[in-house]
Amino acid sequence: MQEEQIIAGLRAKDRKTTEYLYDKYSRALYAVISRIVFDKDIAEEVFHDAFVKITKKIDRYDESKGRLYTWMANICRNSAIDKLRSKEISQSGKTNTIDDFVYGMESQSGTQEHIDGIGVKELMIELNEDQKFIVEYIYFKGYTHSEVSEEFDIPLGTVKSRVRAAIQVLKKNVARI
Repeated sequence: MQEEQIIAGLRAKDRKTTEYLYDKYSRALYAVISRIVFDKDIAEEVFHDAFVKITKKIDRYDESKGRLYTWMANICRNSAIDKLRSKEISQSGKTNTIDDFVYGMESQSGTQEHIDGIGVKELMIELNEDQKFIVEYIYFKGYTHSEVSEEFDIPLGTVKSRVRAAIQVLKKNVARI
């Protein structure tokens, strides 16, 4: 199925399309969650909730803002981070390193969903060490700006400046990939 067919089928609440989506993307999406939530049972619960959210909120997906997989991966990532921040989960061990996340996703997910096609590996190489550190903790480990500032004794303004600088580098280089 082409991406447009999947989107149309999901919007039409077609069961076969939902099954196809699950068969094609479940391993990759679960891998996104399992990099953030280490407990298998909790990760499965988060995946189930995220998958239901994907199918129910498909009308909110905007093709002009990105690919379907990226939208779904963001829902999974945000659901996992929300779970970690919930009262029932301790924040002591948040996630793997950024290298594990970036380089391990396609090898452990069991799919060839063109994960490398989004260019994360190439883009991350362009960042300096301070920027990589900030991106890792804020975007991949789920820390807030304030948490990074407090935990690593970095002024909040510096954290925000590094985030802005990293985003500028990533935006500048995304056209080259």
